Amino acid sequence: MNAEQRRKEIIGILSASDCPVSAFFLAERLNVSRQVIVGDIALLRTAGANIIATPRGYLLQSQEKGLRCSIACIHDAEGMRQELFAIVDNGCKVIDVVVEHPVYGQITGMLELGTRTDVIRFLQKCSQARPLSSLTGGLHFHTILCPDEEACMRVKSALSDLNILLPGS
Repeated sequence: MNAEQRRKEIIGILSASDCPVSAFFLAERLNVSRQVIVGDIALLRTAGANIIATPRGYLLQSQEKGLRCSIACIHDAEGMRQELFAIVDNGCKVIDVVVEHPVYGQITGMLELGTRTDVIRFLQKCSQARPLSSLTGGLHFHTILCPDEEACMRVKSALSDLNILLPGS
């Protein structure tokens, strides 16, 4: 298979998947190296494909329906589990985490966490590295995708009860 066919196949695999697909999986499936896949993804993005990288792999970002909300949170490392569970348990999805760094400006990490299983896997990875919020004393923002306004309000209420939601958020 040539490079163009391989890139079409990558798009096909990502389109058919509801969850992120690792570069390792794509490399094995297409019989190339992981580095070739990383290069293909870069070229596909340049060509306009809306591919995002998450901690669990690549995802073809669709125009998911729902209400996007931005919330400001502050907590220590122990609060991360409670925060993420509160969001997904209320039917919402954590799209990203954003911190405002004094030197680098805005830094965004794509999360795409929609279930408790997603959160548990993410937390396991966090045991090997510090989360972005550690750069800002625990202050960070999330974009969350909610099915409706009521779900967004439930998340804000749950986070407020946990003393995680920044007042005024």
